[in-house]
Amino acid sequence: MASAGVAPLGHDDPIAAAIGLLRPRTVVEAGLHAAGSWAVRYDAFPHVKIGGVVRGECWLAIDGHEPVLLREGDIFLLTNPSSYLMASSLTAPTQAAEQLWETASNGVVRIGPEADEDTYLCGGYFWFDASNASLLIDVLPQLVHVPAADPRNKQLAYVTEMLNAEVEHNAAGSSLVMDHLVQILFVHALRAHAERTDRPAGWLGALNDNGIGAALRAMHADVARRWTLKELAGIGRMSRSAFAAAFKDQVGSAPLEYLIEWRMKLARDALCRNSRSISELAAATGYESESAFSTAFRRVVGFSPKHFRDGCATRVANGGVANGRVADGRVANGRVANG
Repeated sequence: MASAGVAPLGHDDPIAAAIGLLRPRTVVEAGLHAAGSWAVRYDAFPHVKIGGVVRGECWLAIDGHEPVLLREGDIFLLTNPSSYLMASSLTAPTQAAEQLWETASNGVVRIGPEADEDTYLCGGYFWFDASNASLLIDVLPQLVHVPAADPRNKQLAYVTEMLNAEVEHNAAGSSLVMDHLVQILFVHALRAHAERTDRPAGWLGALNDNGIGAALRAMHADVARRWTLKELAGIGRMSRSAFAAAFKDQVGSAPLEYLIEWRMKLARDALCRNSRSISELAAATGYESESAFSTAFRRVVGFSPKHFRDGCATRVANGGVANGRVADGRVANGRVANG
């Protein structure tokens, strides 16, 4: 529950809050329909790609990593990947993805005769707000693979099927539907990764720890509260020393340091959107005065709140894009579903 008299800042669900700060711009790519022997080389990508094997199977080989065989129904998430290959065979002749996607027509890219098609891949990618991209990029591996046999894949398969239908039919309102479907697919993939038994690094993995996860959720649910280590340790049902050590080990920073960093991320976002006054932000982030908030903000961000807000306004006025950019060579043949 949010602190009394203070309008909540951000979302009380940590994953939803992180995605909110990322301001994702979504591009749904033309689907790849392939037959016979084929291989496609993709360039490195700075943010996140997501895809699914609707039909058939293929290899995914990220440079510097062992190849992974993706089977029908599998979902994959690529985070800041280096150059990678998708192929029916790792020895097949390779063609560049950028050039191949220039041949897209009606949401479809083809390799080989349509009558012999045996593989169909669908997917999209996200550009994130650069200042907050590390929220996810730093806690995700280059590849998250959710096999079709994974119990958590059932919902993912259903979403992939709907996404496939939208790409193929391009009905009225499809861009809005695709935006939501790709983001739903993204959230489900994050959940599947976070719930792995070999707990992932950072705050995402810590969410599934009964003690640390409960404290994280409490902080996100009420960032305006003046939390103490004793209160947070009590929520985690641990002693203060054990809680502090476990939190730092799992999340990477001390509990109250994490809270301050999170408050300042929310404040930066609000200042860039000019959605709250500095005095309102001070109250919403748990500071007794505007001066106390400004001091904390300057210490973390390096600028005063006013200077930071003015800088955001100047960048937007000069044509900057606050929410990242869509500048991949294949954007023209995909569909920008958001932004």
